[in-house]
Amino acid sequence: MIDWQLERNAFGRLVLTDAAGERHENVVPVRAFPIAAPDEGLSLVSQDGHELAWLDRLADLSPAVREMVETELGSREFVPEIRRLISVSTFATPSTWTVETDRGETQFILRGEEDIRRLAGSTMLIADSHGIQFLIRDPQALDRHSRKLLDRFL
Repeated sequence: MIDWQLERNAFGRLVLTDAAGERHENVVPVRAFPIAAPDEGLSLVSQDGHELAWLDRLADLSPAVREMVETELGSREFVPEIRRLISVSTFATPSTWTVETDRGETQFILRGEEDIRRLAGSTMLIADSHGIQFLIRDPQALDRHSRKLLDRFL
């Protein structure tokens, strides 16, 4: 049972009113497992870093509150998912990768193979030269050309 309320203030920031009626300004939603379980385990954190509320599942929220939380998460979390590798400039690093993501086509520079990290299962995170993280949920689900390019760096 949710015993708190969430709203936006005049500046567009999240405000949580707890069961005791205390208002907490500038609340930030934080996912516990943003890649492995993005819709499970979410904390609402005060501006000084203290947890104010815990949610087991985003689905437990009303549609209006869930939309506020997802909008806030979207503005904080920028992890484009790679759908296809189009080309790489060279098989040595640094190299320029041209990829198609869930947010459109882009290019980034891979500084070294150490910037490709394996996570749980087959999931991978690739960090570009600016620190932006690109996600590959399942390398085996990529098309043959993409897998072949990726394999050259693994």
